[in-house]
Amino acid sequence: MELRALLLLLLCFPGLQAQAPPAEERRREGDTLYVQCPYTDKTSGNQWKRWCRLINDQCYDLWASTQHSSQSTERITIKDYPAAKIVSVTMTDLKAEDSGTYACESSSSSSPLKRISLNVFKEVLQWELDTLRVQCPYSTTWCRREGQTECRVMASTDSRSTRSNSRAPHDRTSLMYNHLNTLVTMRRLQARDTGTYWCALSSGRTRVMEVVLSVFKRTQQYTAKESGNISVQCQYKNTDYGAVSKAWCKEEAGTSCEILVTTSSGPSGNQRTSQDGRVRIQDNTQQGIVTITMEQLQAQDSGVYWCALHESSGLSRMEEVTLEVSEALSDTEGSSQATPLGNSPAPSSNVNTFILLSVVLSILLILALVTSVALCVRLQKLLERTGNRGAEDTYDNSEGTAQLGSTERRESSKDDTKGLNHNNLDLQSRPSSEGPLYCNIEPSQAHRKPQGENVEYAVIAFNQFPRNDAG
Repeated sequence: MELRALLLLLLCFPGLQAQAPPAEERRREGDTLYVQCPYTDKTSGNQWKRWCRLINDQCYDLWASTQHSSQSTERITIKDYPAAKIVSVTMTDLKAEDSGTYACESSSSSSPLKRISLNVFKEVLQWELDTLRVQCPYSTTWCRREGQTECRVMASTDSRSTRSNSRAPHDRTSLMYNHLNTLVTMRRLQARDTGTYWCALSSGRTRVMEVVLSVFKRTQQYTAKESGNISVQCQYKNTDYGAVSKAWCKEEAGTSCEILVTTSSGPSGNQRTSQDGRVRIQDNTQQGIVTITMEQLQAQDSGVYWCALHESSGLSRMEEVTLEVSEALSDTEGSSQATPLGNSPAPSSNVNTFILLSVVLSILLILALVTSVALCVRLQKLLERTGNRGAEDTYDNSEGTAQLGSTERRESSKDDTKGLNHNNLDLQSRPSSEGPLYCNIEPSQAHRKPQGENVEYAVIAFNQFPRNDAG
C-alpha cells in the first residue's frame, strides 16, 4: 500500500523524480563546446528556450531563444531548430572560469532539457625551479587531485589571514586571499610536481577550477674516457637563488641523491673540493653559473647527477646530467677532455681537417695525371714530327746525289725462247763536271760472248769523294 502511494506521488509530481547526473564535458582553455538539447512534442516550438549556468540548482546567466530565431553574445550562441526539435548551443574561447554546471531549459517545463558538467582546465607548462602563479576565483583551497574524486589539500587560507598548509612540499606553496580571488604561488617547481590541481572550496571536495601542471627538467649528457676530466656548467636565476648553497650529487635508487660536494652561502664558500680531491664546485653568483669539474674519471662514475639547490628542507634539482665513462683505448685518449653528446668540437674539427686534406690531395692527384697525359701526348707528337723531318732531310739529301735514291729494275721478256733475261739497273745522278759519267748500254753494244752463257750487263756509276787524309 505504501509503495503504491509513493509511485502515485511521483507520477503526480514529476519534479520529485530523481534527475540523472549531468554529462561530463572536459575542455582545454581556448577550445569550443558544442551542445545539442533535444526536446519532445510536449515542448512547443513557440516556447522560448534558454541556456543557463546552475548555481545551487538555480539558473543564472540566461540566454534565450525563440522559434526561427537565435541569440548570441560575445562567446555564446543559442539557436532553436523546431523542425528537428533541437536547441543548439555553442560556447567559444572557453576559459577556466567557465567551469560549472549548465542546463538547457524550456519555459513550459519545470525540469531542464539537458544538463552538463563543464570542466575547463588551465594547462600550464613550466621548467624546474620556475614559479607557478594562478588566480583561483572564489576559492580558499589548493589541492592536488588523487584518483577520480579525491583531492589532497596542499594549502588553505581564510579571509582574515594567509597561511600555508603543513603538508605543502617544503613550504613551497602559499595562498593569498583577497575576498574575490585567491592567488596560488608554488616556488622552486620540480618534475615531481607534475599533476592535476584544483582551486576548490575549504573542504577540497567542490571544484571551482582545474589546473593541469607539467614541469620539465633540464638535462645534459656527457661522455668521457677513463682517467679523463669533465666540466659541467648549470645556470640559475641569480636574483632568486644567488644566496642559496649549491650541490653536486649522484642520483641513487628512487629520488634520493648522494651529495658529493657543496658550496656554502656567502662569498667565502663559492669554491670547494670533495674529500677525495676529484670533484670541484665553483659558484659564480654574479652570472648565475655553477661549474663542476670531475677529474681522473673511473668507470663507476657513470650515472645520473644533479646540479641542485642545497637547503635545510632538502635538494631542489636545477639540471640533470647523465655521464657515461668508457674504458680508455690509449693513454692519450684517456687524458682527453669529455664533451657533451651531440656537441663534440674536437672530433668534428678532426673530421673536417681530414675531409679538407682528402679533397686537396685528390685535386693535386688529378692535376698530376692531367699534366702527365699532356706531356706524353706532346712528346709523342714531337717524336713523330722529328721522324718526319729526318725522313724529309734524307729524301732531300738523296735527291742531291741520286734524286730519289732508288733503283729501278727493268725486266724484259724478249727472246724468251733463247732463255735470256735482260735487267737494267739505273742510278740517276746529277751530272758532275768533276766525275766521269756512266750510262747503261744495250746488249747489242756489248762484246759478244759464247753462246749458252747468261750474261747480264750493268753499269754502276757513283761519285768519288775526296779522301780526308787528316782523318
